[in-house]
Amino acid sequence: MDLTKIENFQDAVVTVIGLGRYKQGSGLGAAKWLIRHGAQTIITDLKDESELEESMELVMSWYRKYREMFPERTIYSPVFVLGEHRAEDFTDVDCVVQNPGVPSETEYITAARDAGVPIESDVSLFFRYCPHSIVAVTGTKGKTTTTKMIGTMFEAVDDRTIVAGNIKVSPLEYLDELLVRGEETHVVLELSSWLLETLPDAFADMHKGPDIAVLTNVYPDHLNRYSSYEDYIYSKEILFLSQTSEQFTVLNYDHETVRAMEPKVNGKLFWCSRYYQEHDGCFIKEGMIVVRKNGHEIEVIPVSEVGLKGDHNMENILTSICAAYLRGIGMDVIQNVARSFAGVSDRQELVREVDEITYINDVTATQPDSVIAALKRFGADADLILIAGGTDKGLDFAELAEEIVKTCKHLVLFAGDASDKLASLVGTRIKRNTGVKTMKEAIQLAKAASASGDMVILSPGASVLNLFQNEFDCGEQFREEVRNL
Repeated sequence: MDLTKIENFQDAVVTVIGLGRYKQGSGLGAAKWLIRHGAQTIITDLKDESELEESMELVMSWYRKYREMFPERTIYSPVFVLGEHRAEDFTDVDCVVQNPGVPSETEYITAARDAGVPIESDVSLFFRYCPHSIVAVTGTKGKTTTTKMIGTMFEAVDDRTIVAGNIKVSPLEYLDELLVRGEETHVVLELSSWLLETLPDAFADMHKGPDIAVLTNVYPDHLNRYSSYEDYIYSKEILFLSQTSEQFTVLNYDHETVRAMEPKVNGKLFWCSRYYQEHDGCFIKEGMIVVRKNGHEIEVIPVSEVGLKGDHNMENILTSICAAYLRGIGMDVIQNVARSFAGVSDRQELVREVDEITYINDVTATQPDSVIAALKRFGADADLILIAGGTDKGLDFAELAEEIVKTCKHLVLFAGDASDKLASLVGTRIKRNTGVKTMKEAIQLAKAASASGDMVILSPGASVLNLFQNEFDCGEQFREEVRNL
């Protein structure tokens, strides 16, 4: 299929693999956009109709709406193939659009690739057709905070700014509007490693990557999906490998793995570090955040005045400031947001204090290093009760187990093989509950183990997909149960 023009989707046969439940998520966003542009859309998902009923109703409502909006074109009713995948829907079609939750190595994606069928995602289609400059952010940790902080800086000067990607919002929701908007518009995309895997072909066809690529850090993660840590590292490098010499790359100097990527950078490289460096970038110098470009330094804001606290958040602040500065955002705006930005939900989020017990939602900490960061931040101020565990992603829990013993008085573990690992490593050194299958039970056990002045933290360190729809569902259930106390 010729992907150079959107018009070529009219009458094309396109399979969407993975519908999903987010109203503005990748699967639903792709289906909606394809139907609007006249594709004969096949939607296939291993979940059955009962699980996807709400999503199906949304798709059909869009189909009816677009038939009325575009009477001059054929708008095809989507075909749903649920509870199974059919080989012919991947080999005998013009294009496959892959939901990021679907592994690239699945036999059906492999079959499509072998048959020469283009494999896209909602994000790759957006990159192909978006007429505006794009700031793209990835990293094992901090990518959502960084994306939202950059977006907040952009929104301060243009309330039409688009913030989308791996934050439950497909950028395709905005593409058609952007195509007819004359003025340049700020676009910020958060990209997971899985979304990045769908981009090399689009970047190759475009002969460029994102206008500003931001990589916050790389830690071992998702090793149950990647054959090696090196493969996972490569998935992050995709962000900048296709950039031109006129585009910008923002990397975290404080991470050795990221620092080693320097020879692969084609764009103009800007480093960020919590320590002063004589490179172009954003650093801390004698208690002051400074940006440096072409050897010229500008003071931004004292470290003591930033809104987000902690070393990990400082890395997010530095990369955000650097990206916004490169995009031409005024220093007054950058300073104001750096002072006022309070972070995002699901990340060390204060939910409520009940009976002098504080409840913190850190559900997006799905790998051990993120949990360790939370325990170190809060452990100095309170006795901790940690709700953690789930299914293993091939990660090492030894260091986390030691930090749990050091900072926690009680451990509540969800059912799952990652929990079994943690329980074995912790042993009898602290009190614990294991095999918990509901959030209500987890909260009740944590409350029973708590006393005045204690803190309960949900910080899984593992995947929670065995018990919840996704990490955001897990976080919302945590908030709901805490509200009910």
